[in-house]
Amino acid sequence: MKKQDQPVIADQRGFSLIELMIVMIIIGLLAALVGPKLFSQLGKAKTKAAKAQIEMLLATLDAYRLDVGSYPDQNQGLESLVNNPGIDNWDGPYLKKGKVPLDPWKHPYIYRNPGQHNDIDISSLGADNRSGGEGENQDINSWD
Repeated sequence: MKKQDQPVIADQRGFSLIELMIVMIIIGLLAALVGPKLFSQLGKAKTKAAKAQIEMLLATLDAYRLDVGSYPDQNQGLESLVNNPGIDNWDGPYLKKGKVPLDPWKHPYIYRNPGQHNDIDISSLGADNRSGGEGENQDINSWD
């Protein structure tokens, strides 16, 4: 049998180590470029969610006021939306899930009655849970 008569495997497919390394480097570069953009969008989404929750709490407090005649006082707080604070006209719970939601950073909302800006004020201190800040750390307020 001659060398020419031996079967030749014509379709040996696969990737070399260099080709795999190049692909891995490209994927790493893409992740480094796209990752920070995605995380900044996540912070914006949490801020928007906090604003929406504050609006929902304000609407719920308005329903409470229509039934009871006034907003919950400072001591009763937002908890009075799910538990009757001993008021006859209370027709709750006013929140469907049966509990007061936490802000998107897992901190309780701050409720003030009387408020400094409106009849009542609701706010979240943002991701850092401290007053002030910028970006994701900024305060989200019902009066803004």
